[in-house]
Amino acid sequence: MKICEVCGLPKELCVCEEIAREIQRVKVYTVRRRFGKIMTIIEGINEQEIDIKELTKTLKAKCACGGTAKKGRIELQGDHKKKVKKVLVELGFSPDTIEIR
Repeated sequence: MKICEVCGLPKELCVCEEIAREIQRVKVYTVRRRFGKIMTIIEGINEQEIDIKELTKTLKAKCACGGTAKKGRIELQGDHKKKVKKVLVELGFSPDTIEIR
């Protein structure tokens, strides 16, 4: 059985990730890439507190698009700003801390 170093609870009962999700300042915006393609960028997620690879996988599945996690930010193919906010709120992020530009 693994114990969390931060809260001291077993990994199954650990609440560190839920607390971290509520205090993150997340920015969601779009940029135009090569050949006029639109990319949705999600920044401000702390990689040490939240599993960014697992979050990317979930967002890609919910938005039905391709994407990647690079340099502490998530890049999704296409314009998914509103859908990303809805999915992040479902995953436990606070809607007040998600900024859409």
